[in-house]
Amino acid sequence: MMSKLFNTVESFKDEIIETLSKLVEIKALSPEWGGEGEYDKAEYLMTKLDGFEVERYDAKDERAKYGIRPNIVARLEGKNDETIWYVSHLDVVPEGNESLWNTPPFKAVIKDGKIYGRGSEDNGQAIVSTLYAVKSIIKAGFKPNYSIGLAFVADEETGSKYGIQYLLKKKVFNKGDLFVVPDAGSTNGNIIEIAEKSILWIKFKIHGIQAHASTPKNLNAARRAMKFLLDLDEKLHSKFNLTNNLFNPPVSTFEPTKRERNVDNINTIPGLDVSYIDCRILPNYDLDEVINFIEDVKKFYEIRDNAKIEMEVIQKESSPMTPENSEVVKKLKAAIEKVRGIKAVVKGIGGNTCAAFFRKAGYETVVWSTIDGVAHQPNEYAVIDNIMNDAKVFAILPFI
Repeated sequence: MMSKLFNTVESFKDEIIETLSKLVEIKALSPEWGGEGEYDKAEYLMTKLDGFEVERYDAKDERAKYGIRPNIVARLEGKNDETIWYVSHLDVVPEGNESLWNTPPFKAVIKDGKIYGRGSEDNGQAIVSTLYAVKSIIKAGFKPNYSIGLAFVADEETGSKYGIQYLLKKKVFNKGDLFVVPDAGSTNGNIIEIAEKSILWIKFKIHGIQAHASTPKNLNAARRAMKFLLDLDEKLHSKFNLTNNLFNPPVSTFEPTKRERNVDNINTIPGLDVSYIDCRILPNYDLDEVINFIEDVKKFYEIRDNAKIEMEVIQKESSPMTPENSEVVKKLKAAIEKVRGIKAVVKGIGGNTCAAFFRKAGYETVVWSTIDGVAHQPNEYAVIDNIMNDAKVFAILPFI
């Protein structure tokens, strides 16, 4: 059976390349970036779903083409009702500075075993590898042990309000369903992501008194900010110092990042400093504990220096881990070994993927694919061999 299934996947190779090339050329940008959304890409994919039970869940968004953000749910019945879901997203990020591209960003170019173009790796590779995995099962005439669901969703790049979150509100999924999200990975396909660090973004407004630089007795907001942020950085690393080798780096990180423009001229002491920190916190800690600690440090500085410091939480996201011994992890490991002959390992990441929404909803979810990690970059590409091998993994997984 396995040999026939894999040969069927290979028989689709030319069509897979053609389909991904077409997807690259459909510019599915969010309205937040001046685009029309994903309607045209969804309509094209609908033509590829013969043999599936298909439903559309279109979220209303007046900014988008025809006022909708499309979500496609395609199912193939298996021997039991439990479903393995493959989730990929239709939207892409803007091309950025086009002068940095060697080829037109929204024109697929095939060269040296790669398909170049915006959205080829993120997330076109996932769309075609999962789609043709299931089309291969249908063509080969097999009935999988698990039912299979394909979810092609909108709005992943700008928050998933009109995509995954919309599907969860519509109760599309059932208790006991398993999820694979091919939206991150490694170059040899040996890493299965089961956890993400919690994300905390905080904005600080540190007030002083604007004055001429020759009068340093006035309260310099820039100096206050530097002292406060450096001390806060040291205290956070000291307080939240646990390690977890599932992650790289294995510690919580607290990075000062953005700093807003204050005064325009060199000879003026700023009266306001606006700075931000990006915190990636191990799931060992509760985010409210971290926020309360930062509040305490802020209050100490306000009292000691008679300062005014405003604090605003910009983003706060956390999700539970998928257990290492969960069903979806064990089955995916077995599928990878059958196709690749390698033993996959589980890891956590410091970034944030849409898998977090499923984990928070109580579903066992993993993130896996074989990629070079060139998403969002100029000259983005997908490796054709990776697409084919991933499709074989996705094809055999529902039979394990």
